Amino acid sequence: MTLEQLRIFVAVAEREHVTQAAHDLHLTQSAVSAAITALEGRYAIKLFDRIGRRIALTDAGRTFLEEARAILMRAADGEAVLSDLAGFRRGELAIAASQTIGTYWIPRVIQAFATTHPGIRVTLELGNTEFVASRLRDGAALIGFVEGPVDEPNLAVDRLFDDELMLVTAPSDPWLATDGSMVERLRAARWVLREKGSGTRVALEQVLAHYDLLPEDVDLALELPSNEAIRTAVEAGAGITVLSRMAAGAALAAGTLVQVETPLPGRAFHALRHRERYFGRAATAFVDLVRPGPFGVTSADVQD
Repeated sequence: MTLEQLRIFVAVAEREHVTQAAHDLHLTQSAVSAAITALEGRYAIKLFDRIGRRIALTDAGRTFLEEARAILMRAADGEAVLSDLAGFRRGELAIAASQTIGTYWIPRVIQAFATTHPGIRVTLELGNTEFVASRLRDGAALIGFVEGPVDEPNLAVDRLFDDELMLVTAPSDPWLATDGSMVERLRAARWVLREKGSGTRVALEQVLAHYDLLPEDVDLALELPSNEAIRTAVEAGAGITVLSRMAAGAALAAGTLVQVETPLPGRAFHALRHRERYFGRAATAFVDLVRPGPFGVTSADVQD
């Protein structure tokens, strides 16, 4: 049994889908299938039931999943200890981030960190808020950054700074010329939104709630898996949406999106860590860099 086989097993178990696990792990589907087959064959035990194109954990698989997660976390902690003992000169730091933060903010933080700690290799995975929480749970990431709410007892949550949400649409959208109260106009609009589990989806639902509306009260025209896909669809006239200024800023400057001036609730960005994980010097230095302060990289740094 290898750590790589355990990582693959945990990824497949959490997604219940070999193809999705292979995509997220940057492996071929055949490599993932071979790792699962090797584990099952070596111990003559069935870890998954195959149900059409999907798979589900057996009772044995569910029991083994918790052990596999614990082993992966201990292995990552051991690597962090060795990095500290080596004088913080080399090592690896695994980070998971939701898409708004991971696309528009964290890359600049990683660059700043690499300047002062060139021997530490930083890896970054992107997904929605639920994905980030799962990567910390299974030990695949040491630090997470999210914009959505997280309420898990094993994850410590550190508030970083507030995000600015904006209601935007294409400048040619006929909806801009509609009359009535804002509640009536929002109810009549075609909406483009992120998938469930996304912090941006939660933010949009909070915006609707601010106007005493539910998602089922409005026309949900499109559901898309990324902020970039949403921005492109809205620019093409698919409808209106709510985006972070980080995601909408360049399009607003270029004139391909316009902001609809209306009060919106705010949201905060948070850093996550597992309470039971060893938090080494590399992780501590990275989190110190992202905390608001005179030397941190804050949201203002992506507003140019």
